[in-house]
Parts: sequence; C-alpha cells; structure tokens
Amino acid sequence: MPRPRGPLLALLAGVALAVAGCGFQLRGTASLPFDTIAVPVETPLGTALQRNIDAGTNAKVVPQNENPEAILSILGETREKLILSLNAQGRVREYELRYIVSFRAFAPKGGEYIPTDTIALARAITFNDQVLAKEAEEEILYAEMRSDMVQLIMRRLAAAKLVKPE
Repeated sequence: MPRPRGPLLALLAGVALAVAGCGFQLRGTASLPFDTIAVPVETPLGTALQRNIDAGTNAKVVPQNENPEAILSILGETREKLILSLNAQGRVREYELRYIVSFRAFAPKGGEYIPTDTIALARAITFNDQVLAKEAEEEILYAEMRSDMVQLIMRRLAAAKLVKPE
C-alpha cells in the first residue's frame, strides 16, 4: 500500500521557504572604495592579502610604481608565545600564542582609508614534553591565525572610507 506523499511534500516545501526567506546568500565579491591597491608581498600575510583582494573584490592589486589609488602598508607583524599555566611540578602546561599585526591603508595623493590600526589574535595550546610534533601544531595554529587576520583586514578594507587631510 503506497504511503501518502502530501505531508512529506508539504514539509519539504516549508523547509525550502524557510531557507529562502532567511536571507541566505553566497558572499560574492566585496566592494572596496578604490579600484587599485598596492600590497606588500614580502611576507606570507602580504601574499595572502594580495590573493584575497584579487579573487574576492572589485579592486586590482598593482605594484606601487603604477600609481595605485590606495596603498596597504603592513607596519608590524609579531608572533608571541606566552606561558599561560604551569603544572604542580612547575613545568609549562599551556601556552598562549599571539599574532599581532599593525597596518594602515592610505591614498598616495593624500588622505587615509584606514588610520594606523592593530589587530591581535590569540590561541591557547596545551604542552606536554612527552608529545612530539607540538612545533608543527604551533605552526598550524599560526597559519590559521594568519588566515583569520586576512579576513579581518579584508573586512576593514571593505568598510573603509577616504578621509582627506584638512
């Protein structure tokens, strides 16, 4: 005996309407307030920023000598490893990894898109001197923080507005 399909179809239609009505949409490309930007590529962070701008925005990355509308300057990039906790024997049990980046975005013809800003990210990592490959785990955490940092800087660039000097 075949089962009635009406309730199942109604449930599927309800789910489809709920998903369509919630406003979900793919991210698409970000709109930056400039068409060309120069980005330093001396570090992995600079290379990742350049790739993200090229792939996910309306702006084009150009060399600094081609007169870009904006220049993103990485003023400082720091990695820190701090002791977070000790065990009963006084040995390190947990570290905190920090990744700190200072940057600014400005127009070479005058004005700033983003004044000097600093973003700091932190992750905790447990430590056990019996376990090998903790250095590899540490590098993976730093790479994940760098990826998060790129996304945060991209959001700041998308929200930037040119402020001309008075």
